[in-house]
Amino acid sequence: MGSLVFITGGVRSGKSRRALELASESGDGVLFVATALASDGEMVDRIGRHREERPGSWRTVEALTGKLADALEADGEQTLLVDCLGLYVSRRIMEGAGGGLAAAEVLEAARVAAARFSLSIFVSNEVGSGLVPDNELGRTFTEELGLANQEVARAADRVVLMVSGIPVRVK
Repeated sequence: MGSLVFITGGVRSGKSRRALELASESGDGVLFVATALASDGEMVDRIGRHREERPGSWRTVEALTGKLADALEADGEQTLLVDCLGLYVSRRIMEGAGGGLAAAEVLEAARVAAARFSLSIFVSNEVGSGLVPDNELGRTFTEELGLANQEVARAADRVVLMVSGIPVRVK
């Protein structure tokens, strides 16, 4: 059974940077699972910047359709980095996977990851410190991602909250 690290925090808190550092420090082959859809010009640019930050030796799989667990196929890699659960949950909600289904899929992915990789790193946005959204879609998102985050944090060996670029160990 592999080790699971869960990194959460607010937008631009340094989550992805910390996850990249941990994966790089592992010294093992890395599978990077990207969940961002290139939905507009700004996202295309953001995805491009993220690609440039990753070592060329890492294998990247884009999990843009289907369930997250389906993308977690090791090909000799010992380290997995999934960035980010917020984008995955958002996509799945838009596809109709509300009512706890997206959160259950994330937990399934964490279990699959633990069985296939020595080290798995899951990155997610923290939604528990914000306002309750004023619309149904926003509330569905915070509910699903909040449940997913709780499940992954419970299953994780280590939980890190990023605050202004500083990692704070929670578990």
